[in-house]
Amino acid sequence: MYDVAEVLGRLDDIRSWQEDLYRHLHAHPELSRQEHATAALVARDLRERGYEVLEHVGGTGVVGVLENGPGRTVLVRADMDALPVREATGLDYASTVTAVDATGATVPVMHACGHDVHVSCLLSAARLLAAARSAWSGTFVALFQPDEELVGGAQAMIDDGLAAAVPRPDVALAQHVLPLPAGTVWTRPGPVLSSADTVRVTLTGRGAHGSMPQDAVDPVVLAAAVVLRLQTLVSRETSPHDFACLTVGRLAAGSAANIIPELAELEISVRTYEAEVRRRLLDGLERVVTAECRASDAPTPPRFEYSAHCRATVNDPRVTAIVAEAFGAHFGAAASELERQTASEDFAVIADGLGAPYTYWGLGGIDPGLYGRASVARRLTTDVPVLHSPHFAPVIRPTLATGTEAIVVATLACLRGG
Repeated sequence: MYDVAEVLGRLDDIRSWQEDLYRHLHAHPELSRQEHATAALVARDLRERGYEVLEHVGGTGVVGVLENGPGRTVLVRADMDALPVREATGLDYASTVTAVDATGATVPVMHACGHDVHVSCLLSAARLLAAARSAWSGTFVALFQPDEELVGGAQAMIDDGLAAAVPRPDVALAQHVLPLPAGTVWTRPGPVLSSADTVRVTLTGRGAHGSMPQDAVDPVVLAAAVVLRLQTLVSRETSPHDFACLTVGRLAAGSAANIIPELAELEISVRTYEAEVRRRLLDGLERVVTAECRASDAPTPPRFEYSAHCRATVNDPRVTAIVAEAFGAHFGAAASELERQTASEDFAVIADGLGAPYTYWGLGGIDPGLYGRASVARRLTTDVPVLHSPHFAPVIRPTLATGTEAIVVATLACLRGG
């Protein structure tokens, strides 16, 4: 029972299908909340393998449930959405797709975050587990989530009654392809992804002619002061032992060189691992902005709008230990400990919403030769494309096979119970 070799013994039989599936998904990406074709493809394949399939969960979400006798329940999640990025990989299966986004603008679309890898690996693992039911017992839940990039899909699935629609999982699992050598897997207990908050700040000044600054309260100067002072929240108010990242990613004001505008707008990203550090950073942000507005004699207080909150992804130590041990036995030296990542996502919302302990691991996707040469030359940051880059393109082999093996190995280890 729980025979990894028997399940994975069919991997070579589906390799051609898997790689064609990946190329198709990569060439046909869909934006967040628009994953209709991807969801339909996934649902059709799961149904053909004997899964009970739920569609349109939280929008375009798909869930496949395979009950295979008594035992534990393990859920594995893959995200499906792509990004508004114009692909520059030069691959013969590169995306040339455009789509209309939520604002009505036509944008290029690319799988620049590897979600096509995630879907291909989970759908392949679902096939393998369905074809080798004598090798395991329990319930396997394959969940395909929409809208991860805009961090709304996980909550939408929970709000749409996911917990009542599927068996309660004993464990929830997820993986993400990373700019690390293909063929490797990476685990870590505790905090693995940071929390994230987006804050839009509107500063109100008093408009005037550009030649009459004495009659104005210049929100551009005010915004510049705010940007500079905000940096001290990390450099001077956060302990060097704590991680915190504050980035002003957008500053917009004015319409012409000779007009002092009335408004300036900032969009700020805040990332932390610890809840207390997050609280201090957000409190400090409001304190600094409010104080600078008073110092500039702004006519009205600033306005703060919070959105796109992601909680930190904190791996359960016991589940992570089970998966890490299984990876070590299966992958050997190709299994390593992952450094904490400063990116954020919403997988934890699914796991927490279902009351399941979880672990989230990394999957290498970069050609090992390229990675090795870049590492020796100390050019990793320039020679290895990272997530969301128009040049990000995981190599098909061995990335897809490794990702599929990782799901099967972790799933069987957690079904067995460690």
